[in-house]
Amino acid sequence: MVADYLDARAGKGAKPASLGRYKASIAKIHQLLDLKDPTQADLVKLRLRAIRREKGTAQAQARPLRFKGPVRDVERDSPRGLNVRALLEACADDLPGLRDRALLSVAYDTGLRASELVAIKVDDILEALDPEARHLAIARSKGDQEGEGATAYLSPRSVRAIAAWKEAAGIDAGPLFRRVQVRRYKARAAVKGRPIASISGRETWDLRKTLSKPAVKARIEYDIGAAALHPGSIGPIWRAIIQRAFDCGALGDLTADDLSRLLKGISAHSTRVGLNQDLFVAGEDLAGIMDALSWKSPRMPLAYNRNLAAEAGAVGRLARKLE
Repeated sequence: MVADYLDARAGKGAKPASLGRYKASIAKIHQLLDLKDPTQADLVKLRLRAIRREKGTAQAQARPLRFKGPVRDVERDSPRGLNVRALLEACADDLPGLRDRALLSVAYDTGLRASELVAIKVDDILEALDPEARHLAIARSKGDQEGEGATAYLSPRSVRAIAAWKEAAGIDAGPLFRRVQVRRYKARAAVKGRPIASISGRETWDLRKTLSKPAVKARIEYDIGAAALHPGSIGPIWRAIIQRAFDCGALGDLTADDLSRLLKGISAHSTRVGLNQDLFVAGEDLAGIMDALSWKSPRMPLAYNRNLAAEAGAVGRLARKLE
C-alpha cells in the first residue's frame, strides 16, 4: 500500500525529495502509534529507488540574488546583470520602498529563510563591536528547533536602512518587517456651486449643490500593520522589487526577455543562495559558509555552489588561460 501510494504521488508530479518526506511522515506516525513501520519493507525501498532512478534526484534551485550579480571577483568587479546593489539603490524613499530596502539588505546580510526573516523583532537587534554595525539575535531557525539561538551580522548598510524604515514607520517595538497598505486618491478638479434657480424640480433638492468644492490634489496614504509579514510574501516582494528596478532603468544590461526568464527562478530563498555563492567566490571555506548560514549538512551549500565550482575548477582555469 505504501509503495502504491508513492507511485501514485509520483504519477501526479511529486519529486523524489517530496516522496522521501512522505515516506518519513508515514514511518513517524506508525512509530508514535507503536505500530510496525511499513516503510522498512524491501518493496517500499525498491519502489522509491526506482522512482529516483527514473526521475533523478536533482532539485530545482532558486535563482541567486548576489550582491554584484554574476561576477568572478566580488571585491573588484563592477556590478552587472541582476544584482542586489542595483535593487537596493532602486528602492524608493516612500514607506514601501524603505521597508523593501531594509528587508532585502537584511535578507542578504543574514541569509535567513523567509520564516526566520519575518520573525525578526526590534529587540533582536543588538550592539556590535563596530559602532556602525549591529548583531541580530536569531531565537529559532529551521536547523535549531530547540531554540539554542544564533547570532548574525548586520552591515552598516543594513543598519542605516533599518533606521530609516523604523523612523518613517514609527516602529519602536514588536515585529520589524510589516505590511504596508497603500491607498491612492486621484486628483479632483474644483467644482463651482450652482445657482438655486438651476436646480430642477425633478432633481433631489439639496442646498449643498449650491456650494463650491475646491480642487483636491492627488495623495497617497499608508497604513502600517501591527503584525509581521507572512513568509509567503517574501518571494513576491523580491519579484516586485526587481520589476520596479527594471522599469526605472536600474538593470540596464538586462532585456525584457532576460527579466522574464530571471523572474521565474526568483523565490524567498534567492538571497540565501546568493549569499552562499558570494561567500564561495570570496574564498570562504565550507566550514565558514556552513556556520554563516546555519547549515547542518554540507550537502546544500555544495549543491548551491555546484555551477560556480565547475567554472572555478581545473577546466575553467585552463579555458581562461587559452583565451
